[in-house]
Amino acid sequence: MELIVSKMDARNVAVVVALAMLVAWRVGIRMGNWLRLKGGGGRQPSKFDDASMALLGLLLAFTFGVSIGKHDQRRLAVVADSNAIGDFYTCATLLKEPARTKLQSVIREYAELRLHLAQGRIDSVEFENALTRFQEMQGRMAEVVGQAVSDGTPIAIPLINSLNEVTSNHAARLAAVRDQVPLSIVTLLFVSSIITTMLVGREQGYAAITELAGTLCFILLVSLAIYVTLDLNQPDRGVIRVSQEPLERLLSSMPK
Repeated sequence: MELIVSKMDARNVAVVVALAMLVAWRVGIRMGNWLRLKGGGGRQPSKFDDASMALLGLLLAFTFGVSIGKHDQRRLAVVADSNAIGDFYTCATLLKEPARTKLQSVIREYAELRLHLAQGRIDSVEFENALTRFQEMQGRMAEVVGQAVSDGTPIAIPLINSLNEVTSNHAARLAAVRDQVPLSIVTLLFVSSIITTMLVGREQGYAAITELAGTLCFILLVSLAIYVTLDLNQPDRGVIRVSQEPLERLLSSMPK
């Protein structure tokens, strides 16, 4: 179910939520007008709108915190992945020919695919094809390393360890990309935004005071917060992307 959240377009969702909040506000005003006409002026101000406003603020802060935390995990995964690939490339330079050239070529191709995958906006089919290519290149790396170990290379242990680091960081980075905010939390945030706005409208309708400017600003701020939260949850196609500078610097240091 979390995959549904990752496939949402953050801009479209934010617009839909804003429109839903606007409709809920108008419905709340009608409810407040009906209560005022039916019950007269003896009704005390309700505390439910204050409680719902506090709950909405808590949900926004919590969801944004979770999203920014996952974004930071992806950033750290890029650094770790770049370091692992760089260490493996350094070990490859110590091998004898032709193993050195073969392994360096595969490592560079591996890093280039990493960078292309992170910088581009690809669909699920292209992503799965890229994962297949990663597995194929890891198999080629293992084959060259195995041959070098059989030939008695003196750096067998660091070579094997660096290969293991590359494959381990691949799995860690893939898990970080697929780690999304749970759908239940996002749904709760949407529902809370709509209900809170409806309760605000109800109180305004009961008091016969329509605060249009303040309500629109509130809806705008909540929608922007939801947009940023969802955009952070889209590492493959969001506006806020993880910097790939470590991989770019690594590739610039690898001669073609």
